[in-house]
Amino acid sequence: MARRRRARCSRFRWVRRWGACVLTLRGALDHDSAVQMDEAADQVFAEGRHRLLVVDCTELEFCDSSGIGCLVRMYQHLAARGGVLRLAAVPASVARVLSLTGLDQAIAVHATLHDAFRAGGARPAFGSDDGLSALPRASGR
Repeated sequence: MARRRRARCSRFRWVRRWGACVLTLRGALDHDSAVQMDEAADQVFAEGRHRLLVVDCTELEFCDSSGIGCLVRMYQHLAARGGVLRLAAVPASVARVLSLTGLDQAIAVHATLHDAFRAGGARPAFGSDDGLSALPRASGR
């Protein structure tokens, strides 16, 4: 039986929207990609402007302990500066890892990207037209 090879999370994208930063993950968040993501996060955090970071996990297939460590480091960095890390659209397999480690008790997990932006707590300063209506809404999950 052929073993399915996981795609590395070599594709992640940072986008600045509505005064926040959105990180979109694709594939696997493992040792190699976590190192790359740490380096990219350091650059984003060096700007010091973002109090809200939303990680879009819609296309994330796998997360190992290195990926968990990366999320913890981002959480700690933001929390120490009064910021917030939120996870959106986390697949069931990754949600299980977050639950087993207890990380879902520290980092808010939301069903959709829209829900993550609309959640209470620390929020970016949105204008009267925050553009959130363009985000996908929960589809009956």
